[in-house]
Amino acid sequence: MGYFSSLDISSTGLTAQRLRMDIISQNIANAETTRNENGQPYRRKLVVFEEKSTKAPFSEYLNTGSKDKIAGNGVRVSNIVEDPSPLKKIYNPGHPDADKDGYVSMPNVDVLTEMINMISATRSYEANVTAINTTKSMAMKALDIGR
Repeated sequence: MGYFSSLDISSTGLTAQRLRMDIISQNIANAETTRNENGQPYRRKLVVFEEKSTKAPFSEYLNTGSKDKIAGNGVRVSNIVEDPSPLKKIYNPGHPDADKDGYVSMPNVDVLTEMINMISATRSYEANVTAINTTKSMAMKALDIGR
């Protein structure tokens, strides 16, 4: 794995975690939204990650000189999906979106869970920044050796 490969991998992690933080922020912002453009309550969104890799033919994996083809190339967001968990029902007969029994369907967003996910995404983002800074530091030390 080369110097620029590690920077590329960490940069994909930064991009993926930034999108994850954006989606978490969107979930928190819509925690009380009882009606979206379709007239339905907001549903929590989740980010699905997958390995970003180059698909090499199997014969290349058998070649001893192609060990670098086994390493991944980072991460990418494969999809943003809606959480299928049930919506919350709250009794509020005065609400404009209340049903005939006085219950309002609220989004399936738990702010506490979203805050925990935000902390996790922030830590992952920071870990990728640290990896980039460490890679830069190692490259600078290698250049100092040549002086």
